[in-house]
Amino acid sequence: MDLTIGRRGFVAYLKALGGSNIVKVVPSANGCKSLKVNCGANTGSLADSQWIGEKTPISFCQVRVSPNNSIVPNVGTTELAEAIARVLPFTSKDDARPVLQCVYFVAKGGKLTLVSADGFRLAIISLDYDGEGQALIDHTELRGIASALNRAKRARVSFEGEDVSKTSSLVIDTELIRYKWVSNGGQYPDYDKLIPSTFNTYASFDAIEAIRAVSTLKALCEGKDYPIDLTIGDGKIVMADPDNIGQTELPASTEGQGIVRMQGQYLADVLRACGGMVDFSLTDASSPVLFSQNGYQVVVMPMLRAEAKAEPEAEPEAEPEAEPEAEPEAEPEPEKPKAKKRKAKQPVTV
Repeated sequence: MDLTIGRRGFVAYLKALGGSNIVKVVPSANGCKSLKVNCGANTGSLADSQWIGEKTPISFCQVRVSPNNSIVPNVGTTELAEAIARVLPFTSKDDARPVLQCVYFVAKGGKLTLVSADGFRLAIISLDYDGEGQALIDHTELRGIASALNRAKRARVSFEGEDVSKTSSLVIDTELIRYKWVSNGGQYPDYDKLIPSTFNTYASFDAIEAIRAVSTLKALCEGKDYPIDLTIGDGKIVMADPDNIGQTELPASTEGQGIVRMQGQYLADVLRACGGMVDFSLTDASSPVLFSQNGYQVVVMPMLRAEAKAEPEAEPEAEPEAEPEAEPEAEPEPEKPKAKKRKAKQPVTV
């Protein structure tokens, strides 16, 4: 019939029906381009373009429901659902970067790898998979698929297209529903080059305890871009505000010593995605930081941090010169740069 109706309105209508757990949808018998819906004592007629307005977003996901969908699974439903849920938070929200708004599915070498990035963070997770293919799927099209997969018993991932070595359609089959997404155009960045390989400092700690520490420091700061200094060494991680308003110590298994400044919200997002014990690897204060856990990796760019000893050494030298002129004018000058340093200087990795 080629009839189109709004998804949200249709779902709300089905939820409102009562009297039976069986819904029958058939073409209307009066010759009009509409659907007739029967559910218990309820009867309704759905016209073409119903629940569709000027601001209704267009969906590119094809969903086919079949109660007898026979499939041979090639991935675990729980593992696939968890992988999608872990990479979605790190896609870009910037409309000017459409490629980074997508999750990159790439299958090769016996692995299905899901990749997402927003310019400051890069998330990667791999699953065992026999096959080849790649697809770029917008993050908005994948909302809700993780919870749907958790209800399924079996799942099969495949790629459709004339040349699977290029971006093609992504298909996920379950025993009840078939989902198909057409890949977006564009070339995803070479993410392998962004993963650091050499480190000087290592730590393993509980992500749940670290989230509590970040929340405590956030309550002491103003604004969303609150920096946190992480000092690693001597069997602990010290999280502190750069202005020394507060700090929290976490027990950790450490190797080497180091310090790095990170954006608090970025750190909290990574810790939530990891959960449990997480491994932390650091090269130096200006290099990307790697969080890893059982094949799941998140690379985060740090905030630039001035040397801790530079500020106290500069103040005694400036005081004798400022005393004969105007001491009150010398005090605000170091305060203005501090306010700028906390918001700026987030390097872009992708």
